[in-house]
Amino acid sequence: MILIQPSINPIIVSLGFIDIRWYSLAYIFAFIFGSILIKKINKSSYNLFSDNEIDRFFIWAVIGVIVGGRIGYVLFYQTALFFAKPYYLLEIWNGGMSFHGGLIGIIFTMYFFSIKNNKRFFYLSDLVSLVAPIGLFFGRIANFINNELYGRITDFPFAMIYPIIDNNPRHPSQLYEAFFEGIVIITILFIYLKRKPKDYLIGNISALFLIFYSIFRFLIEYLREPDHHLGLIFNYFSMGQLLCIPLFVAGLAIFFRKRQ
Repeated sequence: MILIQPSINPIIVSLGFIDIRWYSLAYIFAFIFGSILIKKINKSSYNLFSDNEIDRFFIWAVIGVIVGGRIGYVLFYQTALFFAKPYYLLEIWNGGMSFHGGLIGIIFTMYFFSIKNNKRFFYLSDLVSLVAPIGLFFGRIANFINNELYGRITDFPFAMIYPIIDNNPRHPSQLYEAFFEGIVIITILFIYLKRKPKDYLIGNISALFLIFYSIFRFLIEYLREPDHHLGLIFNYFSMGQLLCIPLFVAGLAIFFRKRQ
């Protein structure tokens, strides 16, 4: 059964001088829900941060994710364009965000926030990792609405046609990522948090997030259409897959580190 992508306008409402888009709303929802959930988790499992501290952190987190995401996208995916016209970095209205860049941005934010507020980095990173899948879920749904990051042509029974792209049945890779990077990962992390095995260490949740995100993203990239201007690197790997390798290694290193 071939599915047809529903026609959804990426712009929710146009106010003339500004367009309110689903993509922007996805970020807003993610930060609002993430802030609410992280406060509840903190009170029930950690109780190391005040609500005021979490609110202040999220202000900086928004900046870290957006700035890091934009810089990462330009440097990882639009390197040639950046060197041709460096001001492209500031043309945010043309779109373009990178998860890996956003991750680097939030890591720097957590690091400096932890130092300034005399908190252990991994306590904060574990809390953030528990809610990060919410942002991934909303972000991938927004990608689906925007008709971007769609999948490769396939004869899979539940393939989807994107009329605005072409009439070929394709993998709805955005929905795959929303499910695995969002729903599956958050389920795994909360099960681990609830059970807390004997070898539990702070930082393990952060490590599991990196490990499972890298695995799911790496595998789903085989079903996703490569970036046209980059193609496949070494004729086999996408840029997203290459960027997942150091994340996976870092996740393993954190998870299997020795107790101090």
